[in-house]
This record gives sequence, C-alpha cells and structure tokens, in this order.
Amino acid sequence: MSKRLASFQGPSTPTSSPVQTRHPPNTPASPSRNTETTYHRKVRVLLQEVRGITRTWDELVKIDGFKVVTTLTDTRTDLDNVLRLVSDDAQPRTRLCLDDLNVVILKLVIVDSLEEIVYEAHKLKGWAWVYSEPLWCTWTLEKFATKMPCLLPPYHRSLQLQIELVDSLRSHSLSFEESRGIVAKWIAQPHLEADEWIQEWEDLCAVEVERWNAR
Repeated sequence: MSKRLASFQGPSTPTSSPVQTRHPPNTPASPSRNTETTYHRKVRVLLQEVRGITRTWDELVKIDGFKVVTTLTDTRTDLDNVLRLVSDDAQPRTRLCLDDLNVVILKLVIVDSLEEIVYEAHKLKGWAWVYSEPLWCTWTLEKFATKMPCLLPPYHRSLQLQIELVDSLRSHSLSFEESRGIVAKWIAQPHLEADEWIQEWEDLCAVEVERWNAR
C-alpha cells in the first residue's frame, strides 16, 4: 500500500526534468447549454402546457366521461329510467363532456406555436442555431417544432371515436353486454394507446428538456 501511495506523490528525489501534469482535453460545451435564452424558456413552457392539456384530456375521458357513459349503460335495465335520464340528464352531460374534449384539442393546437419560435430564432440566431445545435441535450429546436405537432392527429381521431361511441350508446336496441363493451373501448382510447409518439413524448422531454419538472 505504501508503494502505491508513493507513486501518487511523484519521484522521491528531484530530477532535471520535472514531472509534467497532464490535463484531459476540454470538450467544448454547446453554447445553448451554457446560456439559456428566451427561446429555451418559451419551448419549455409550451411543452409543459401541452403536458397539462393532455392530462386534462385523460381526466375528462377516464373520470368525467366514464361517469356519463356508465350512466347511459347502467340505466338500461329499466326502460322508463333510460328514457327519462337520457332526455333530461345524461344527454346534456354527455354533450358537455364531448364539448370539453373538443376544447382540449383546440388548446393542443398551441404546439403549432413552435413554428413561430423557430421563425423568430432563425432571424436572430441563424440557421445553424435552429437546425444543428442541440437546444438542451440532443434535440434541436427544429426537431421539437417538427415532431410535436404529430400529437394532434391521434387526439382528433380519438375525439371522433368518442363521439361515435356515445351515439352508439343512445340506441335503445343495444344489449347490456354490447354497451359495456363500448364503455371499455371509451376508457381504452385505442387511437392514443396505439400511437408510439403519444406514449413516449413525455419521457423524451424528461430527458431532453432541462428543468422539465420545474414549477
């Protein structure tokens, strides 16, 4: 052990050629990662807003919407109750739920604002800053602006499916088993579950966006 420790202390006697200390080469850091700009903050805030909007969608579908479609299903055991509830209670609440989902999709359109950020940054920072330099980790600003709008089509398809499912539940000839299957499909949201980007984008942002969980 003493020999190993001595080896870290250099030679025991002076020499004509002093030991030179070698320093590892410095790896230049991306300028974007050294200084956070207005564009970094705008992108982060926008993406965090998108996260909040998509979570609102899930709450509307899996909590509020689930209560509505379950009411339409469970009351089918009594035809009189069905006619009364569908006309006086369930229909307005179902319409309200679908309207709320449509509002969520309209809010998701904010992802298109990334194009405006790209345009502004291109004018002030130049082509390379937007298209070549990582904004934080590996993704460029241009890649965020290109990829994020891909969230919209699956949500549009999902809303259309929810509308069709509600219309199906209004049919009085529907069996109880069929109606329960429709409720299960409502909760499953197959268009969102099948879309890889919908499932992965938040995890990717957690890696790519600094202070992703900052409040």
